[in-house]
Amino acid sequence: MTTDGAGETKRPYELGKRLEQMDQSRAAILRAAREQLEAKGYHQWTMASLAAQSRVTRQTIHNLFGTKSAVLEALFDVIALDGGMESMREVMTLPSPAVMLQGYVEVFCRFWASNRLLIRRIHGIGAIDPEFGSVIQERNSRRFRAAMRIVGKLGCREDAKERAAALTALTSFEFFDALVENLSDEKQAVTVVLEMTRKLFVDSIRSK
Repeated sequence: MTTDGAGETKRPYELGKRLEQMDQSRAAILRAAREQLEAKGYHQWTMASLAAQSRVTRQTIHNLFGTKSAVLEALFDVIALDGGMESMREVMTLPSPAVMLQGYVEVFCRFWASNRLLIRRIHGIGAIDPEFGSVIQERNSRRFRAAMRIVGKLGCREDAKERAAALTALTSFEFFDALVENLSDEKQAVTVVLEMTRKLFVDSIRSK
């Protein structure tokens, strides 16, 4: 889970392949959106700046996406694919609830680690901009629903919602990012999340 030079080279390459499959203007806008968020943050991220960098008109952006939050949503989809989130579908069909739980944690930790700077900026924007915040909240809601499914598979009934909420918190970007900052080691951060998750469900895992 550590980040090395090869990983840094691979991810932009994979993102490039995703964007090549899109309409040229759409791909250019999403590329500009990512670059501007990483380099300048939110306040310089406007429809005008996206249009200028991607060499399209603002009307083109409106026609393709409608709003800035829709641009962000589309960018999230591309980043999710490149961060390995598509493997969550396989994880959620695993026959063993304990293995499903581990896979759930590992997929999200891998995703957070793959784009920490960009995701940190996006979450910072969401804290001050309601439109962006709603995009992030919808993603978090999906994570909670997946957590509820895992909790159900583990046989937790009376406190299912509470345990799902705890699992969602343990696999949040904010928690993972804080661990990495304090431990200075992404691999160790993943280990901590896995250990805490197992302790949360130790009674259910033993019974399976």
